[in-house]
Amino acid sequence: MRDITIRPATLEDRAFIRSVSERTWPSTYGHIISQEQINFMLDWMYSDASLAEQFTKGHAFYIASLNGEDVGFCSVSNEGVENAENNNEVSNFTSHKLNKLYVLPSAHGTGSGKALLNKAVEVAKSQGSTSLFLQVNKHNNAYTFYLKNGFTKEKEFKFDIGNGFYMDDYVMRLNF
Repeated sequence: MRDITIRPATLEDRAFIRSVSERTWPSTYGHIISQEQINFMLDWMYSDASLAEQFTKGHAFYIASLNGEDVGFCSVSNEGVENAENNNEVSNFTSHKLNKLYVLPSAHGTGSGKALLNKAVEVAKSQGSTSLFLQVNKHNNAYTFYLKNGFTKEKEFKFDIGNGFYMDDYVMRLNF
């Protein structure tokens, strides 16, 4: 029987969060982007200073444990009010962003990723959001995971992240 629990992460969990990223990114992105870009992005997003800043800016991190062993994490943040044109009227809605969701390859298929996604949705709803959105690389297998969980592709963007590197992503959204 699988026992999956989700707990809030703290600054003391930074080493675990970085470790999961370092262990998942090669298999997730190794066929999509160069090792140089992987190293650049890991340093950019998962250094102690970067993670501390994300916590300070209100990004909520959660850790999934499977049978007592930490196996993954997610990060979600309130993105505030967005404006969207709908039938020539401007409507406001509050949205949260799923910034990160990674599960160790050994825990894929256990429901840990789904539990983390459910936690992100729960957080967004509890804070009054009407949707959760994310960015996912166009060639990332997680794209189908998000489709199966009710997300729809909203936009395609190529983001310049510096050092000559780009993120070629879909923006996906789950409305609730």
